[in-house]
Amino acid sequence: MIVKSIDALRETLERCDREGLKVLIEGGKTLAGMGPALPRADVSIATTGLNKMLAHESADLTCSAQSGMRVAHLNEALAKHGQFVPIDVPLRKKATIGGSLAAGWPGPRRHFYGRARDFVIGSQVCLADGTLASAGGMVVKNVSGYNMDKLYIGSFGTLAVFTHLNFKTLPIPKKRRALIAPLPEATRPRAIAQIASMAVVPAAAFCVEGFGKNVDGSDDIDGRVLLYFEGTEELLERATLDARSALGKAGVPETTIIDTGASESFDRTLDACIANKRGRSITYRLFGLPGTVEERAVRLRDACNRHELFTDVLFDVMNGDVFVRASERDATRFSEKIATCHAELRELEPRCAIVAGDSAARASFEPWGAVPPGIEKMRALKARFDPHGTLNPGRFIGGI
Repeated sequence: MIVKSIDALRETLERCDREGLKVLIEGGKTLAGMGPALPRADVSIATTGLNKMLAHESADLTCSAQSGMRVAHLNEALAKHGQFVPIDVPLRKKATIGGSLAAGWPGPRRHFYGRARDFVIGSQVCLADGTLASAGGMVVKNVSGYNMDKLYIGSFGTLAVFTHLNFKTLPIPKKRRALIAPLPEATRPRAIAQIASMAVVPAAAFCVEGFGKNVDGSDDIDGRVLLYFEGTEELLERATLDARSALGKAGVPETTIIDTGASESFDRTLDACIANKRGRSITYRLFGLPGTVEERAVRLRDACNRHELFTDVLFDVMNGDVFVRASERDATRFSEKIATCHAELRELEPRCAIVAGDSAARASFEPWGAVPPGIEKMRALKARFDPHGTLNPGRFIGGI
């Protein structure tokens, strides 16, 4: 059911909690590939009917929007006043702000602007028993006591359901530019080192192998590199000279500049992180330090290749995130190979998590990877906030 009012959401949750019904909470379902399927869902609640902008105090650089509002719609509304909130998630036209924050998806511009959670200054949630709870407000400096917003962000909807979120906003960059360069053999390590030492820091930087239908540019032997810059025209001109010089020192001979469509190119790169080949692919994500990003990406890729699976690789040079998509030409052969491959990947990197893929084989995999040391505290919080296990039971790490 799609709830269209907070009262309807509150009454439905109160009834389900009282009657022992398990509830699946959905936003835009763009990150549904994370986590296992809900073992038993008696009721599905979609928040996409809660989609209004509640306030925009442009002079104060703050706004408030209902949780079912699409990320793209939020920023389109803010753009009329020259502002935005940097929520970097795949499929922004479908993703809701509540679902994106609940999933805690860390974006590639977080080294540049901060995480999306850093822009949340207030929220209202509906708890499992239908109680409404508020935290923060509409001013940037309002913190006293525990900041409850941060507890709900990244909890995968297992503690509460966002009804609305308040954000601080930023002025829109005056200009955006993308630089794309194919990487000849043995140039990628040098290119990564050069990018890390550039005077003008890119808003995002990726190395890519494959993803030919999803990410702009074409591979050379070592794949390709994509840099995204945001700022004034003068800054971008300086950044372009800096980047071309850095890549030239690494042995990269040519760079393509994209001005018109740079934002769309960035969005396509984000979307590739969860791009799915129906029934015949699984995508893994692995966090780590930027200094080891290429080593970890190669290790996962080579493990997949040893099982004769095709791979597409994308890694975030600035933050250290690795995405590896393993695939086959048909679903049957994929299912035959992925089980042993998955076991080897987990042995190599116990915390690599599945973020996309609808293969039948993944139903038997634990998608989150190794549980963190604080898992018992997380379980205690779940028991405190949702003692009857009403909200998204079993969907989060460790079976929470």
